[in-house]
Amino acid sequence: MKEKYKLEILLKTSPRVLEKLISTPDGLADWFADDVRVHDDLYTFEWDGNAEVARLLQFKLNNKIRFQWLADEDDGLDTYFELSYVVDPMTNSVILHITDFADSSDTESSQALWHQAISDLKRIIGG
Repeated sequence: MKEKYKLEILLKTSPRVLEKLISTPDGLADWFADDVRVHDDLYTFEWDGNAEVARLLQFKLNNKIRFQWLADEDDGLDTYFELSYVVDPMTNSVILHITDFADSSDTESSQALWHQAISDLKRIIGG
């Protein structure tokens, strides 16, 4: 059984820069995967020569993008991973929210992978 978890990361960047990095194949390939290819609503993410395909479920400009791994489509669960953000009106900082699902025994390692990816993202945006 997969469990939902959320991460919240404060970023010192503009919404425009973050939008490109989370919603375009080139942007995602800069920090999330080694390579990203898109065909219709299917995104192929590649890491170390291994490919995983996800379906684009939802995209709202200046707000969020949500995917579901094709490997999870048949499990009957509403699982997905989502990258969304808001701008803090007080500080103008961008707050990135990550929602994902993992087996309870894999939650820690799944979060560690996200933290590594976020570290790469911060390095790219200089924050």
